[in-house]
Order: sequence, then C-alpha cells, then structure tokens
Amino acid sequence: MSIGNSPEDDRPSPEEDRPSIGHVLQQARIDAGLTVDEVSASTRVRVPIVTAIEQDDFSRCGGDVYARGHIRMIARAVALDPDPLVSQFDAEHGGRPAPTPAAPLFEAERIRPERQRPNWTAAMVAAIVAVIGFVGFTMFNGDEEGKDGSNVAEGSAPDKKPSPSKSTSKPVDPKPEPSDSAIAAVPKDKVTVKLSVLDDKSWISAKSHNGKLLFDGTLSKGQSKTFQDDERVDLILGNAGAIELYVNGKKVEDRFETGQVERLSYTKGDPEVG
Repeated sequence: MSIGNSPEDDRPSPEEDRPSIGHVLQQARIDAGLTVDEVSASTRVRVPIVTAIEQDDFSRCGGDVYARGHIRMIARAVALDPDPLVSQFDAEHGGRPAPTPAAPLFEAERIRPERQRPNWTAAMVAAIVAVIGFVGFTMFNGDEEGKDGSNVAEGSAPDKKPSPSKSTSKPVDPKPEPSDSAIAAVPKDKVTVKLSVLDDKSWISAKSHNGKLLFDGTLSKGQSKTFQDDERVDLILGNAGAIELYVNGKKVEDRFETGQVERLSYTKGDPEVG
C-alpha cells in the first residue's frame, strides 16, 4: 500500500490549465492577422504597453485601473469578449476595488436662495400715512376758510363762484416690483463633471485630484454619472464618441470619435481653459 498523494491530487487545477491573459490576447491578435502596431493605432495604447501586456507584464499600465482599461480595449480590437479577461485579471491581482458612489448632481440646488417676497406691510403703512396726511390737510384748509368768512361785514353776501370739489380719492397703493428669481448655479469652489452616454456604451474611469477612484466601469446608452472634487477630476473615456460631456454646467463641444479613447482633466475654470 503506497503512502502519499493519489494520482488525482497531482492533477493540475482548472485555473492552472487556463492560459494567461497576455497569451490569449497575443494569440487572438495573431489569429486576426494584426500586428502590434495596428492594435496600438486602433486602441491608442502605446506599442511598449501592448507588448508588455502580451507578456503578462502590467507594470507599464500605471495601475490596476488603467490595466483593466487597456485589457478591454485590446480585447475588443482583436474581437474578444473583454469581461472574462478582466475577471481573470481581478482574480489574479487581488480583486476589484469597491466603486465609490458619484457625487450628487449640482449640490448648489440644496443652497438655492429663497425668492425675496414683496414687503406688503411697508406698502400698507405708507398708504395709511398718505391718507392721514391728506385728511389733515383738508381739515386745516376748511378751518382757514371759516376764519376768513367770520370777518366779513353784515349785508348782502357777495356772489361766490362755486369752488371745484376737491378729490378725496385714496391714492393707489404702490406696487413693489418683484425681485429677480434666483438662479441655482454650479458651485464655483468645486469642479463638477457630468457624463451621459447617448449611443452604444462606454467604459469610464474617474479619479479625484488626490488619486481617489470615483468610478470605474461601463455605462450603457441612457445612463449618466456626475463627479465632483475640490480641485480636479481626471477621466479616461473609452468610446468617447458616445458620450455627452458637461463640465461646470457647460457643455464641452469637443467632437470625439466613436471608439476613441480620451484622457481628460478638468478644473474649476473649465471648460474655458480645459
């Protein structure tokens, strides 16, 4: 009776039989009849990085977030489904970080100033004072006329022309002009970026100025995300042509091409200087 591991224990696990990410991408490129330069041109990923990834060296990518993005773009360029390769990368590199919820859209709406209301009390007081003054003035004139009449000698009273009746109509209350409505604006002390996918889908990675990951994932048609930071928001956009971009409340008019990968950074003064 032999002592030790059985032949079944010596069998390699399914994960050991699975080819590496770089080998799969390289073989798919060769099968598609593409060169490294052609893959680099279609994905905007530099040739040394494409070569390193095919050798399973992800140190040139600049971090796990960028490595995932490069794997996705290269896989699509060689007609592969990127999701299994990204999952394999996460399993081999400690898993995917938990996504950080995006900042709420336009926090300035929470501090919207209230509309100034007309001061009707002051208007009523002014109207009452005007009426009292008018009545007092009329009574004073009536007393003066009575005194003048008592000094006239007895006899036939001279003909007097009827004096025109004095108007005792109440003056119209002045109507205060309504104040301009307050306009909620994007906070000037922050940078706010809103992304909306108008067509197809797009892979997006967003970071704050201190390198904190705000979002890393794929948005489908009709979905949107908003990010805020005190100083700067850094973006990587896959398939940038499918995205509508607003920075600090203003639409970015740059024309991105379908399938194009863009690396962008925006600050408080953008898009004028972005």
